[in-house]
Amino acid sequence: MHMQRRFIVLKSDIFALFFMAESDDYNASKIIVLEGPQGIRKRPAMYIGSTGPSGVLHLLYEVIDNAVDEAMSGYCKNIKIRLFMDNDVNVAEVIDDGRGIPVDIMPKFNKSALEVIMTTLHKGGKFSSDAYKVSGGLHGVGLTVVNALSEYTNVTVKKDGHIYRMGFSKGVPTSPLQQLGDTKETGTTTEFKPDKEIFQTTTFDSTTLKDRLRYTSFLNPGINITLKDERFESPEDETYSSKEGITDFIRYMNNGKTTLTNIIRSKIQEGQVSIEYALQYNSTYDEKIESFVNNIRTVEGGTHVVGFHTGLTRAVLNYISKNKSGKAETKITGEDVREGLTAVLSVLMQNPEFEGQTKGKLGNAQIKTIVETEIYSHISRYLEEHPSDAKAIIEKAETAANARESSRKARELARKKSLFEGTVLPGKLADCISNNPDETELFIVEGQSAGGSGKDGRDKNIQAILPLRGKILNVEKANVEKIFDNAEIKALITAFGTGINESFNSENIRYKKIILMTDADVDGSHIRTLLLTFIYRYMRKIIEDGYVYMAQPPLYKVSKGKDVSYCYSDQELDAKLKELGGKAEVQRYKGLGEMNPEQLWETTMDPKNRILKKVSITDAMHTDELFTILMGMDVQKRRKFLQEHAEEVKSLDI
Repeated sequence: MHMQRRFIVLKSDIFALFFMAESDDYNASKIIVLEGPQGIRKRPAMYIGSTGPSGVLHLLYEVIDNAVDEAMSGYCKNIKIRLFMDNDVNVAEVIDDGRGIPVDIMPKFNKSALEVIMTTLHKGGKFSSDAYKVSGGLHGVGLTVVNALSEYTNVTVKKDGHIYRMGFSKGVPTSPLQQLGDTKETGTTTEFKPDKEIFQTTTFDSTTLKDRLRYTSFLNPGINITLKDERFESPEDETYSSKEGITDFIRYMNNGKTTLTNIIRSKIQEGQVSIEYALQYNSTYDEKIESFVNNIRTVEGGTHVVGFHTGLTRAVLNYISKNKSGKAETKITGEDVREGLTAVLSVLMQNPEFEGQTKGKLGNAQIKTIVETEIYSHISRYLEEHPSDAKAIIEKAETAANARESSRKARELARKKSLFEGTVLPGKLADCISNNPDETELFIVEGQSAGGSGKDGRDKNIQAILPLRGKILNVEKANVEKIFDNAEIKALITAFGTGINESFNSENIRYKKIILMTDADVDGSHIRTLLLTFIYRYMRKIIEDGYVYMAQPPLYKVSKGKDVSYCYSDQELDAKLKELGGKAEVQRYKGLGEMNPEQLWETTMDPKNRILKKVSITDAMHTDELFTILMGMDVQKRRKFLQEHAEEVKSLDI
C-alpha cells in the first residue's frame, strides 16, 4: 500500500483536492472538485476559525456586520436580533432597515443578485467604493459561509416597493426568489439555523454576543440595536444605543475605577482614512485599549494600535522634555506612559488588510504613520491647552517608572534567591511525582488542616497540594512592590513555574490543571475571589488557555445505616432525604479540614467522581469591571453593586 500525500489548492469558489500517490497511477480520476458550499462545508474552519462556540457566533456576526455596514453608510437606524429554538437547535434572525440586498438579475450569472450573494464566494458590493465607502466585510464570503453552514437560511428583502423572499438549505436554494407583496419599507431579514452536522454546539453565547452589541452601539451612535432572546423560560429583551459614542464607551470601561483625567477625544479625517479615539487615565496599573477597524474589533491590535502607542508616547515625552526642568528618578518608557490608560481607537478606511477571515489584526503599513502623526499632533496640543490633565498624566507615568524600577530590583533580588525561577519550589508545596504538565494537577487549598487531608488523600503521581496561610493579598489595591513581597503570592508564582510580568511565559507552566479548592462558605468564596483576581490581573493567559478550575466540595454528608452519600446543594439534600425516607444523619461541612483524606479524595479530588468548574473569560470588559468594583478602592460603588444584586445570591453561609 503506497503512502499518499495530500495537497489543497484554493481558487475562487472551488476546492480541488489532489491525492498524489507515489506510484504512477496519478491521473484525472484522483482529482475531486468541491464547488461553492461543498468546499466551505468540507473546510469550515478556514472561514470561521472554529466549529466550536466561537464559530457559531461568527455566523451571527457576519449577518449583523452586514447590517452595521448599512448603518455606517447612513442607510440603517435599527437592527433587531432574535434568538429562538427549533427542535433543540438555536436559530437566529437579524432584521435591519437598510437598503435591502439587491434582487435584480445579474446577466453574467442569469440569477438574482440575492442568489449570487448567498451562494457564490468572493462577490458583493464591498470590493469597490460605489456601494460602500467603508465596510467590515472585504472578502465577499460572509453570507455565503453563513448559508453553506446552516441547515436552512431564509432571506426576506424589502426593496423598491416590494417584498421578496428566498430559501436555502446547506448553501443550496430550496425555492426560487418570490415576490410576496408590496411595502413602503426597506431592509433585509436573515433567518438561519446552524447545521448541527457541522458544529460541535449550535448554542449562541449570549454573554459574548451582548458584549459585541454593546461596543457596536458605542461605535455607531444614533443606531438602535435590540436583542430578544426567546431560548429560555424567561425571555430577555435588551436594547443597545449610545448618544455620545466612544465617550460613552470610555465611561463604561472605567466604571468603578477612580479616574485621573477628563476624557480626551478627537475625530480626524486624513484623506480616505477616518481616525476617532478617546482616552482617559485611571488609578489602576493596567492599560486597556479597545481597537477597531471599520467596526470590526481587532483583538490582536495591528498597525493602527502601534501608531496610537507611538504617537501618544512621543507627545507625552516631548511635553515632559519641554515643560519640566527637573528629571524623573527613572527614565520614562512607553509602557509607563500607558499605565492606567483606558482608550478606544476606531479607524474607518478602504481596503483594510486583515490577517485571516476572522479579522483579528490589521496589517496595512501606511496606517501606522497616519495614526501616529495625527495622535501625536492632537495629544501635544491637548496637553499644552489642559495643564491639569497633563500634570496628572506625567505624575502617573513617573510613578509607574519608579515602581517599574523598584519592581525590577525586587525581581533581580528574587531571582538571586531562586524564588521565581522554579529551581527551588516553596517548602509548603507537596509536589507530585510526574513532571508532565499535561497530566499534573495543582490543588490550592486554604489552611494546614485542609492541606493535610489533601496531601494524604491525593494521587501522589499526578496531584500536588499547595496550602495557603489565610487570605492572600488583594492585588487590586496593592502596588507591584507589595505584591512581590507577599509570601503566599511568591509561593503561587514559584509553584506555577510561569514567572510573572516581563518573565511570564505560560508555556513554562508546571501544571495544566490549577484547581482552587476552598471551603464552601463565605471565607472560602472570598479566598477564591482573591486568587482569581491575582491570576486574572497578572497571569490572565493561563485562564485563557483553560488551565484554571474551581473544585466543588460537597455541602453535606448524609448517612443512614450503611448508606453514605454526599450532596452538593440544598436541592440534592432534599432529594436524598426524600429518597431515603425516615430519619437520616446529616453532617454539614463547614470546611475541607472536616473531611478525612478518604472523604476528600472521594468527593472532591478523584477525577472519576469530582465536579470541576473551568474558569473562562467570555466577556473581558465585564470581568474587568466586576473585579474593579468588588475588589477595588471605591467602597460606595461596591456597596451599590451588592445592594442591586443581593436578590441574585443563590446560597449564602451565615
